[in-house]
Amino acid sequence: MVPKIDVFLLTENRLLREALTRIFGKKSDLCLVGAAGFSPQIVAEVGASAADVLLADSGVNILTDLQIIHELSKACPGLRVVLIGMEPDATTFLKAVRAGVLGYILKDASSLDVTAAVRSVARNEAVCPPCLCRSLFDYVSNPPAQGKNLHARHPYGLTRREQELVEMMGLGLTNKEIADHLSISEQTVKNHVHNVLRKVGVGDRLEAVERCRGDGTLVA
Repeated sequence: MVPKIDVFLLTENRLLREALTRIFGKKSDLCLVGAAGFSPQIVAEVGASAADVLLADSGVNILTDLQIIHELSKACPGLRVVLIGMEPDATTFLKAVRAGVLGYILKDASSLDVTAAVRSVARNEAVCPPCLCRSLFDYVSNPPAQGKNLHARHPYGLTRREQELVEMMGLGLTNKEIADHLSISEQTVKNHVHNVLRKVGVGDRLEAVERCRGDGTLVA
């Protein structure tokens, strides 16, 4: 008898939840043990399900809060995480890997790609698109200098919170998304962004991110 793989589906998209539920229902070796959207209780929900694999959709919340993936990886030892529906963006890919993701599937993936990825990560194998493999090899062969990360002492005098904002700005998040992630007001985010632009000496958010990356103070 083939051992079953218990899967928890994390997505805000109801249609996707229903479609994947039907797909898993037809697979004798895959068992859907839970399906939910993002909530403050999601870490506890996934933990209680004893899932082997977490399949997470890359909606706005995933990009806003990769910290949830990091928390799930820490709170649920042995849990393998697959992100589905991602863009072929090296920066987001590397951030996801650092957050604990073992499988990364692009938005044009088929149902066969998804089920194959779930089976692979359940065997503790990594899954990533060929177009992004090079970025991972480059990162490993040329790691950032020790101490040259976002939270190191910043040459522009940015505070820890301002450095967090620069990282989120680099993901393309809006002020509202950043505010939701940090549990602060949107006006506070605007004030932080204004201070960042002033300290870095640039006129817009993109320039701030590029300046920090160019100086090695923001890790891609």
